[in-house]
Amino acid sequence: MGNVFCVVCGCVDQASVGVVERWGRFEKIAEPGFHCFNPLAGQFLAGMLSTRISSLDVRIETKTKDNVFVQMLCSIQYRVIKQNADDAFYELQNPKEQIQAYVFDVVRAHVPKMTLDELFEQKGDVAQAVLEELEKVMGAYGYSIEHILMVDIIPDASVRKAMNEINAAQRLQLANVFKGEGEKILQVKKAEADAEAKYLGGVGMARQRQAITDGLGENILNFSHKVEGASAKDVMDLIMITQYFDTIKDLGNSSKNTTVFIPHGPGHVRDISNQIRNGLMEAASANTDIE
Repeated sequence: MGNVFCVVCGCVDQASVGVVERWGRFEKIAEPGFHCFNPLAGQFLAGMLSTRISSLDVRIETKTKDNVFVQMLCSIQYRVIKQNADDAFYELQNPKEQIQAYVFDVVRAHVPKMTLDELFEQKGDVAQAVLEELEKVMGAYGYSIEHILMVDIIPDASVRKAMNEINAAQRLQLANVFKGEGEKILQVKKAEADAEAKYLGGVGMARQRQAITDGLGENILNFSHKVEGASAKDVMDLIMITQYFDTIKDLGNSSKNTTVFIPHGPGHVRDISNQIRNGLMEAASANTDIE
């Protein structure tokens, strides 16, 4: 009687590994490609595992140190270690549930130690803690944890609203500070400009009066020399009267009033002249006393 051979052929896909058993016991890992199995010898392909990176999204609800309930969305990227594919095939029936359980445990152990602000600032530390724990545990089951990403932190809606109001109030306060500083600088610059303008106006007025004084003095001397018998007092009275009439003329031209009552007459003109002259003499006397 001749020998009877029964061969079964199979293919293992790329980015996958096959688990080969003999009489129900693990025999070897089949690499991607074409393989032949002998059922008469109890050899067959028990199953295949993908070695591609898989992603698992876990949503965890927990509480922070300052009693704020938050939801955290964690993304875990993992893959089967080719050399330990038998452990991944036989040890865990549902690896996703196992990973999710460890993520819940680690996150709920770390987040209650942080305030909400610290959680937002240090979410990378939480992801690192989850990564270290999963690498230690899942590595024994033939799984490699590639990345842990804390995708989102979602506080309660009322907390988010309060945080936005606090941020808006702080920004408004800062804006008011800058606005106040700007107004202060504007007022200071305006006061400096006003002071400078008054100073320059005073300098101009002083120069104007000096020029008028010099001109009057020169006119008095010229008039005294050219008109015989005229004294400096007579010339000064004449100039004062001329200035008086010029002032009345300017007042009538520039004033908005239709009628202006001014005492007028030879006596009044003489009184005005005496008042102006006495004022100048008193001012000169006061300057002499001060010196």
